[in-house]
Amino acid sequence: MLNRIFNNWTWMRAAYLLIGIWVILQSASEGEWIGIALGTWPAIMGLFGLACAGGNCTTGTCELKTTGTTNK
Repeated sequence: MLNRIFNNWTWMRAAYLLIGIWVILQSASEGEWIGIALGTWPAIMGLFGLACAGGNCTTGTCELKTTGTTNK
């Protein structure tokens, strides 16, 4: 888990983390608790490098590989 947090940082991953933290802080200061929950998702994506924050959407690693067989 520590390897996932400390390695492979990109500018997009940092942006997800910073935007998530900003939304959490702004929501907490305004007392909007639903905003804290909504800000937690991009912060977690950035911190752990999940989904598009980890660059998986642009490299095609999310795609399922076909085996080349067809059912007739």
